[in-house]
Amino acid sequence: MMVFSNATVVDGSASTPFRADVVIEGDRIASLLPPLSIDDASCIDCSNLVLCPGFVDIHGHSDLEVLRSPSMRPKIGQGITTEVAGNCGIGVFPAEAGSPALAELTTDVLGRYPDVGWPSFSSYLTAIRQRGSGTNMAFLQAHSTLRSHAMEGKANRTATEEEIQRMCLYLQQSLEEGCIGLSSGLYYAPCIFADTKELLALLSVVKSFDRLFCVHMRCEGSEILSSIQEVLNLARQSGVKLQISHLKVIGKKNQNLVPHMLSLIEEARVEGVDVMFDQYPYEYGSTSLFSLLPPPYLKLSRSELQQELGSKTERNTIKAMMEEGRGWDSIAELCGWEEIKVLVLQSNPRYEGMTMAEIAAMRNQDPYEAFFDLLAEEGGSALMTDVTQSQDSIKCILSHPLMCFGTDALYAGKRTHPRSHQAALHLLDRYWKQEAVLSLELLIAKMTSCSAKRLGLSDRGLIAKGYQADLVLFDPIALKDCSDERHPDAPSIGLRLVMVNGTIAFQDGRYTDSQSGSVLLAKPVRTD
Repeated sequence: MMVFSNATVVDGSASTPFRADVVIEGDRIASLLPPLSIDDASCIDCSNLVLCPGFVDIHGHSDLEVLRSPSMRPKIGQGITTEVAGNCGIGVFPAEAGSPALAELTTDVLGRYPDVGWPSFSSYLTAIRQRGSGTNMAFLQAHSTLRSHAMEGKANRTATEEEIQRMCLYLQQSLEEGCIGLSSGLYYAPCIFADTKELLALLSVVKSFDRLFCVHMRCEGSEILSSIQEVLNLARQSGVKLQISHLKVIGKKNQNLVPHMLSLIEEARVEGVDVMFDQYPYEYGSTSLFSLLPPPYLKLSRSELQQELGSKTERNTIKAMMEEGRGWDSIAELCGWEEIKVLVLQSNPRYEGMTMAEIAAMRNQDPYEAFFDLLAEEGGSALMTDVTQSQDSIKCILSHPLMCFGTDALYAGKRTHPRSHQAALHLLDRYWKQEAVLSLELLIAKMTSCSAKRLGLSDRGLIAKGYQADLVLFDPIALKDCSDERHPDAPSIGLRLVMVNGTIAFQDGRYTDSQSGSVLLAKPVRTD
């Protein structure tokens, strides 16, 4: 038995905080008693400390990180006890082990791993269970691997009827084996080439299992409203539960679209569309540097693309498409080269931490020419950060009742975005403690029970009798996020303890590397 004595309990329900002794037996919460009811050696003195449920990251990318570093310190160190991986249509199954195409597709987001690729979700789970996990993990079936596997590696085109049927069979198998839903990244190749017929066919399978459809929309910039309508229409026609990934509007000139975007979602909700969204709490994002290219060039392999970049004519064509940005998000045009910073550039690490404008000036080049040269030379990972939205927009989206917490954390190299290490505590520090955008109890509800309920986790996300003992203990006065772009993994101050399934994973600045997390599988129930 373990007792959290005299804790200020923020239970995840958005109710008023209260003082209690919280008793843990095994991996569950056994009871909540009046404060100071128990006085023995099993008690942890929580006077002046807040005890809340472990944070639930509904949007993660730890598919390979959990195998490389099973203790999952970056998540545990910010109080995250449960993660959903396989987002944005990027995953590692079904696929052939050691597939060069899969490695190229996943390296910039998921990082490197020997012989990446597993033939099925169940075989991938075997690899995880053999190594263990510090956090609880749930998984989505990624659209990109469905396409690549069903289309025999030629996925950057429209799928045939037979290929769509194969995708549906692979998806059905993954859902039967416990995937909680399907994810797609309509911004990225190869998902960008999926037509409505393919998407609706896949969503009919998702609907038959009553699972989630999580989607990185086609556009998040000037055409955000039409992209919102696209995914809402898919949900209307299929009846699936829609989770819009990392909701935002990209570009200074587009921030006025945020209220209209939210209105479209609200109207669909009133119609009966089961739609919600997640958000990470930073005005700047992170993704592959290659994703700045126009869609026709994203379908090329790395070697094909680099051959094209050797042509001055092709460079002029790409530049014209990027400056126009019609029908897709041209980040260079929306944000400007001065707001795009190199995070990881494996073949040219001397430029890491510099903006593309700074790199171009150093090289005495036009930013486009510097960009093309760097991509032509790059043989490994290339990641960037980009300032995409305003703080006012973040606060508006954060305050909406349909918002759930997600990190969109990437672990593709030594340099990362701060969201990969401190998003949860950054959210509490900045938007509760510093700016009081939301009350502590409401913000923690968005980080715990909101996501847990959305995922169908009936015994997580609350501090209540019988629930799993996933808990976070912190000092609300000392709490401070110390991370920034230059020091993304700087530990926060004030986190006192993290517990996963009744086992302490972190306490007073020290990790136990307990690996007490579980794989969370969806119930094998079909509704058709």
